[in-house]
Parts: sequence; structure tokens; C-alpha cells
Amino acid sequence: MTTQTGHTEAIAASRVIGTSVYNTEGTHIGDIEDVMLDKLSNGIMFAVIGFGGFLGIGEKYHAIPWATLDYDEDKGGYVVPFTKDQLKTAPAYSINELTGADGEAARDASYSYYKVEPYWH
Repeated sequence: MTTQTGHTEAIAASRVIGTSVYNTEGTHIGDIEDVMLDKLSNGIMFAVIGFGGFLGIGEKYHAIPWATLDYDEDKGGYVVPFTKDQLKTAPAYSINELTGADGEAARDASYSYYKVEPYWH
């Protein structure tokens, strides 16, 4: 599946992790900390975007639907089509919460909040 602007269909996870993420206003909102995979459907559940905290203490994570990330070569990072206010009120998790219940609770809440059509339907 290509991105909204037609970038490549495949990329190694190791190239994605650590990449900056920006919102629609161009503000850096965090970095991709990880990518959660759905082993049963072979889909990408979501990208894990870290924000807040200091040196990993108190950091919370957003579960961002993968289909909403679009790589911007000029920024050298991904842009998500969300405002600062949307991201402030979005569901946020600890790393344990993201992986609890096989990640489905975070995935479902994320797709519902951002109004993204679930890939698993």
C-alpha cells in the first residue's frame, strides 16, 4: 500500500523507528518508538509515537494508525493529519498498556478516536 503521496510500498521497520513525526501545523510531536504488528492478519496495527517525559521517565505513547502517516522528504519525517488539540486529547498509554490484551484495546481506541477505517474489517 502506498502512502497518500505515493511513496514506496515497503520499508524496513528499522528505518522507521526513530523517525520524527509532525502534525498538520508542522510542529514536531514526537518520534516513532516502535511499530506494532498484527501477527494474525499480517497488518500493521499502529505506529507507537513517544511524547512527553524526560529521558524516558513519565513518557506516554500514542498509538497512531499506520495509514495516517505520510513521509515528507523536506521534513525528513512523517506528517499526521491531526491538529495539536486532537493529539493533546488523544488516548495515551504506557508501553505496557500498548501491548496488553495483544494491543487490541489501544488499536481499537486509536482507530475510533482518529476516525480511521479499521484495516481488519
